[in-house]
Amino acid sequence: MTHPIAPVTGAWLEHHAPGDRRFLKIGDVPLESGETLHDVTIAYQSWGVLSENKDNAILVNHAMTGWSDVPGWWPSMVGAGLPFDTDRYFIVCPNVIGGCQGSTGPSSLAPDGKRYGSRFPSVTIRDMVNAEIKFSDALGIDKYVLAVGPSLGGMRSLEWAVQLPHRVGAICTIGSSAVATGDQIGTWSIELRAIKTDPNFNNGDYYEQEVGPIGGMGIARRIAHLTYRTEAEMDIRFGRELQGDDTGRYAVESYLDHQAEKLAHRFDANTYIALTEAMISHDIGRERGGVAAALESIQIPVVVVSIDTDRLFPVRLQAEIAEFTPTAEPLVTISSPFGHDGFLVEVESVGNVIRQALKLSE
Repeated sequence: MTHPIAPVTGAWLEHHAPGDRRFLKIGDVPLESGETLHDVTIAYQSWGVLSENKDNAILVNHAMTGWSDVPGWWPSMVGAGLPFDTDRYFIVCPNVIGGCQGSTGPSSLAPDGKRYGSRFPSVTIRDMVNAEIKFSDALGIDKYVLAVGPSLGGMRSLEWAVQLPHRVGAICTIGSSAVATGDQIGTWSIELRAIKTDPNFNNGDYYEQEVGPIGGMGIARRIAHLTYRTEAEMDIRFGRELQGDDTGRYAVESYLDHQAEKLAHRFDANTYIALTEAMISHDIGRERGGVAAALESIQIPVVVVSIDTDRLFPVRLQAEIAEFTPTAEPLVTISSPFGHDGFLVEVESVGNVIRQALKLSE
């Protein structure tokens, strides 16, 4: 089977149609590393109408390979009468710094007019939240009704609760954790190595090439996708069946190839690295006396959601958040055969939890 030559990057670049995205300049963002990200742009989308008092806003924090278009990656959640009810709320989702769909990231033009590439500074979860604070200030939103997100988004929602309790009524963290585990770091570091050893990576400076490290990012995505799903699902769905074409592939290989090819059309390898490294560095207790002390300091309602088959963020990690957070509701565990991706699939169950979290914030 032949494949067309992959593009250098699936990042949103200046010549691409932006769709429904809007772009907001938020100025300079100081980073934990001591560096400063200059003249930052945040790409975002919104739904519903911001009230006159600007007191009906919900902040949706997207997952790692998510983006600002919430209905695009979280179906049946945004709209009239849906969990994120556009008749009542103004729902906004900014793309993170380090991202690749219009927010300032490695594929963006640096102040010197050249793409950042290898020069893009390291960003952390706290840096992302600090950019979200400046973004919120620029929109005139002093306080969100709810900050909610899965996975990487759950990390950021938790950071809002610890750092900015006066600016959010409640949070909901889904399939996430208070700190990255050794098992996660091990898996993620292998994914990063796959990208960095791609012969087209060029230390991250591949934007002027004809082909970027699409192969390496594809391997990383294949590894990641196995952690997003479950062993039982892979066996029941595919087993040892062959794909039935002239490639000689097993069906599960074809499925993983498809996931890798999809990501190549909308994502950037440097962003994959930047956001994964941010998740690796995640520790809500860093310089706060440890995880327990940081969680015990939370003063606003917290809803913690786990997926019973999640092998990337196992239930014990959400149980830790619920145990140490004095304002946490009892842990909600959703049953799903889809593992970590259950938050994307079990929209009815997740939607019911969102509705309950909104009641707590009122």
